[in-house]
Amino acid sequence: MSEIDDFRARYAQHVGHVAAGDMRSALAEMVQENLPTVFEGVDVPRGAIDDHRIVGVRADGDRMIGEAVYTFDGRQVGLRSVWERRDGTWLAAALENFPPGDRA
Repeated sequence: MSEIDDFRARYAQHVGHVAAGDMRSALAEMVQENLPTVFEGVDVPRGAIDDHRIVGVRADGDRMIGEAVYTFDGRQVGLRSVWERRDGTWLAAALENFPPGDRA
């Protein structure tokens, strides 16, 4: 399995946790020291999700980028996460929003 395939599987698992409302598991897949500030100014799902889709997975140097669109509360939110490999495991290190209409 290639590195991008390995990350794609990890990211799909993470998005599944978010979509299921399993925030404990989703938070465990993040860089723990970043948690106090990673959500500042970022619109993220905080409850029931009506729909979700992964719209992009790519390498960016030694990091990986995952993009998903979540539908909840009658609106769509694009959420991009930047992942770093820590002790052999991909962990989300940063979050930012993107306009969901930018991705098909």
